[in-house]
Amino acid sequence: MKKIISVLIVLLAAVVMVPLTTSAQKFVHPGVDQTSQDLAYMKAQVLAGKQPWKDAFERLKTATDLNFVVKPFPHVLRGPYGKPNIGGDDLSKGSNMAYNCALMWYITQNKAYANKAIEILNAWSPVLKDFDYNDAKLLAGWTGHILCNAAEILRYTPSGWQSKDIDSFTNMLSTVYCPLMRYYYVQANGNWDGAIIHSILAIAIFTDNREMFNNGIDHFLHAPVNGSIFKYIFPSGQCQETPRDQGHVQLGLGEFAGAAKVAYTQGVDLFSIGDNRIARGFEYTAQFLLGEKPYCFNVISERSKNLRDDYEYVYRHYQSKGLELPYVKRAADSIRPQANRSVLTAFRAPVTGSPKSVQLQPTKVANPSGAEMTVAKNFPANAIIVAPGQSLQKALDSVAGTNRWVVASAGIHTLPATLRIPSGITLAGEGRSTILFLNPSSGIREAIVNADQDMHDVTIQNLVVEGANSTDPGSDPNSNRSYRSSGSRGGVVFVANNDYAMKNINLIHLTVRNCTYNGVYINGAKSITIDNCDFTECGSSVVPGPRLQHNLLICHSKDIIVKDSRLDTSPYGSGIALDHCGKAMISDCEIARNAYYGVLLSECNDITVKGNLVEANDRSGVMVEYLYRGSENVTVNDNVIQYNNGHGLETYSVKNMKSLNNNYAGNGNNQPQQKISEAKYIVMQ
Repeated sequence: MKKIISVLIVLLAAVVMVPLTTSAQKFVHPGVDQTSQDLAYMKAQVLAGKQPWKDAFERLKTATDLNFVVKPFPHVLRGPYGKPNIGGDDLSKGSNMAYNCALMWYITQNKAYANKAIEILNAWSPVLKDFDYNDAKLLAGWTGHILCNAAEILRYTPSGWQSKDIDSFTNMLSTVYCPLMRYYYVQANGNWDGAIIHSILAIAIFTDNREMFNNGIDHFLHAPVNGSIFKYIFPSGQCQETPRDQGHVQLGLGEFAGAAKVAYTQGVDLFSIGDNRIARGFEYTAQFLLGEKPYCFNVISERSKNLRDDYEYVYRHYQSKGLELPYVKRAADSIRPQANRSVLTAFRAPVTGSPKSVQLQPTKVANPSGAEMTVAKNFPANAIIVAPGQSLQKALDSVAGTNRWVVASAGIHTLPATLRIPSGITLAGEGRSTILFLNPSSGIREAIVNADQDMHDVTIQNLVVEGANSTDPGSDPNSNRSYRSSGSRGGVVFVANNDYAMKNINLIHLTVRNCTYNGVYINGAKSITIDNCDFTECGSSVVPGPRLQHNLLICHSKDIIVKDSRLDTSPYGSGIALDHCGKAMISDCEIARNAYYGVLLSECNDITVKGNLVEANDRSGVMVEYLYRGSENVTVNDNVIQYNNGHGLETYSVKNMKSLNNNYAGNGNNQPQQKISEAKYIVMQ
């Protein structure tokens, strides 16, 4: 019998679980950006002449043109970066004008504003038939929630909007907007699904469709590839598009925060989840845009660094909770003198009590990790320094068995063939600036392998192994992600025929990325240490197939330590997979955003998984699977395991399975956070 020792299950706060469990709950109306109480509070502040409402209202009044000419199109086309653009700008401008007019109507009770908002909605509703071209879903996502905000105010105030026209507008949302957006678009950069979720939630509220609303919330939490909040904002606050440009980053943050704002109006708190993940993304980005350089696992982009009008509501929301965001505050303060609607809609009706002031604490798990930004050049005096263009292989062979160092100096070292590592050496680099790159024209899969079956006493540290077909990620790294590559390219592959034939392998501050095969694969070794490494975007669908390659795969090995490392974003595999291994400790790692499991253990003994952050993996966070004999003596303790799409912990037929003090939140959708089964069940898909 398995012995399960104390389990601490920390579920999502009840308010977050409401839409996932209570399908009959009625929506609040009006209820997109603001409730009726929020609207009334906003109006009262404007009429009382209080700041910042007073000036924001005056700016909104100036921006709201009652002579605006409405030009609806049946077929709206928007290509990449707005080329071609047929009706797209007209729809965007019309949507914003409708919302402006609806707010002005609510505040002033001037029917001219209500009439103009109604005119815009009534003009588009019977005419718009479809969206087309590259940015079709994105444009729908940008405009849907804006239209719904206007419509909610008009519908639930005495605006004069007729029932037949409301029905026509509802028909447009249901037959044009929803069919286009309902499948989302996770393959695009994450700002797309942020916008789509934003509008899906708004449309669900206007049409009183609880199932649609729940679907949007679930996608926000659990979507694959780039589609969820956890795929978009990393624990440090770095975003999926941070290496692309800051305009798109702010767009994505604004859309995800907008979706959270809509959900909050309906009593669903998406702001506090993931240790205030939205706050982390905004604070990180604002910090960079205001002149500082937070740590980035990629190269942070200097493009499009102008502040967007996306900070006010985020600042006000977290301020009301007592969370201090100094950079977000500075960003909001700098934008506010020019902003209008964003300021008016940023405030909720006050609640009693003052929250305790707290600060956002930096994430500590595996941050930083991988090849260091800079490395002190205090290498041993007898180290061999190899410049780019010189032979690393020749240098390694010359010091084999001597325990001397070979240092690959800064630059791109293009390998003409697989680099074969002899025993008794240290291969070091000068941090991120040292990149080992196997020439794609070689036609070889492995970048680095063991020279001998009994390789021993090897250390590789402080360099990057680049698995992509190019060392240039381009202006949009999402276009060059490993799963889009047709080549079969591996990183570090150490394989022996016999168990434990290799000994004393140390990977320290090593970055391995973008390999379609395994990033690091070790088979048949004893005494393995992986410390402060960053293995990301490895393990695609190349032969022998998906779910068989991972960021880190260790087989038929023992005495393993994996600590303080980042094992993220495998497009088809797991963060770490141990197969037929014994005596292993996986601790203090970030294991996130992988398309299979976070941690996968198969036929292993004496394994401890401790103190890790395991989040946003597309299946269960930790899986101990059964194949023939099963695993034995597995302890999973003191981990944060959250928002994985399967269970938090899932095990089958483990002898002496211990689960201790794990914090679970938001795993799966309406299923147990933890599943520990005695069944000899074999996962087949």
